[in-house]
Amino acid sequence: MTKAAGPTTGPTVAEILDSHLHGSGSPTRTARAVLDAIEARGDDGTWLSTVPRDELIAAAAALENRSDARDLPLYGVPFGVKDSIDVAGVPTTLSCPAYAYVPETTAPVVQRLLDAGALYVGKTNLDQFATGLNGTRTPYTVPRGVYGNEMISGGSSSGSALAVAHGDVPFAVATDTAGSGRVPAALNGIIGYKPSRGLISTTGLVPACKSLDCITAMTSTIADMDVIMNVMIGRDDADAWSRDRGARHSGGTLTVGLPAPDELEFFGDDAMRDAHLSFRARLAHLAVPGGLEIVDVSLAPFLAAGELLYSGPWVAERLVEFAGFLAERPDDIHPVVREILRGGEKYTAVDAFSALQRLQELRAEVGRVWQEVDVLVVPTIGRTFTVDEVLAEPIATNTMLGHYTHFGNLLDLTGVAIPQGLTSDGRPHSAMLLGDALTDDAVLLLAAALLDEPRARPADDTPARAPITSAVPTP
Repeated sequence: MTKAAGPTTGPTVAEILDSHLHGSGSPTRTARAVLDAIEARGDDGTWLSTVPRDELIAAAAALENRSDARDLPLYGVPFGVKDSIDVAGVPTTLSCPAYAYVPETTAPVVQRLLDAGALYVGKTNLDQFATGLNGTRTPYTVPRGVYGNEMISGGSSSGSALAVAHGDVPFAVATDTAGSGRVPAALNGIIGYKPSRGLISTTGLVPACKSLDCITAMTSTIADMDVIMNVMIGRDDADAWSRDRGARHSGGTLTVGLPAPDELEFFGDDAMRDAHLSFRARLAHLAVPGGLEIVDVSLAPFLAAGELLYSGPWVAERLVEFAGFLAERPDDIHPVVREILRGGEKYTAVDAFSALQRLQELRAEVGRVWQEVDVLVVPTIGRTFTVDEVLAEPIATNTMLGHYTHFGNLLDLTGVAIPQGLTSDGRPHSAMLLGDALTDDAVLLLAAALLDEPRARPADDTPARAPITSAVPTP
């Protein structure tokens, strides 16, 4: 295998803000630099559309001229948006040109970022209809991962991960239903954080499985993730799944659960197994505020829940959104995505209730795990694949990619994928940290420690952001 290239992340959110506020930088200079980088690389499957140069520079200049500009928490910070999330006046395609429409209203989560001074750059590529974890299910240019050797980018949030890994933008908005925000982060050496379901409004997101969908983000540091999440998170009365943040970690000992090595599956990838087990051996010596305790945990109920996702009736939930399009224009759908959607037609109401009852049993079993454990640590992915390998076996390879992610939203968990170096043959190794719903702070605390980032605890009187009361139109 040839030498890995890896991510070439650009300035962080913190560095861009410092440049705009205290250095020689400005939003207009940043806007030019972003577009120069995107244009120099050409169409590599990262971006589906970008704001025209004159319009982006004009938007940056308008920011500079605002009287309150320097007080904005994301003053002039550029970002990308997965093309299943609405931005007013910009086509939402879901990587299916025949499905595309032009929304009149911007998704509240994007509007919050704009109101905070962030600079919208464009829409990023994805597996069509957000159905897939590999990045190849698109009629546009099929992206490749940043480690070379024709490795897949991961999906479905392929473009969002690549926009950060290539250094185009310091953060990108993505989604995660079955691992779509964590798998591409793992394959491109960056951070993919899936907050607890409902913390970020999904209004303005075209649903994949509405009961499971989460809006997520990609960054290169936990510090950046904290900054942007303080903007993105907020209750939305228009989102039936919306809820408030959970309590912060108490500051006491952090209990970390590790499955037995023989419960871990690497699908024949010995280099990935070795990398993960070496990473686990370092955990016991990790310095975490309050201390760290490691306990044994069985992965069995988690994996049992994951098997329900694509071998159960949740596949049919995708038809709530796409059944009409599937019936009317099947030839306009990617063949693999079409096969998956049609697979949902066989399930009955009895199947759905049976699966819901089984899931509830597994949730109860997993709930007992969380009484003893703060964070569960597993690999993000068990092995990597090339584009040709995925095209040859699209379903089987995708299932392997989701082995450790499929159960996350079904069990109402929070999770973050973090880079942890390379395998012996130069491929990315990523660890995934999982916690029970609304224990996000504990998960991020461990993530920061593993990345050797100091993470200041916010003061207890830090005010929460105001809730969203309705969809907010773009000015």
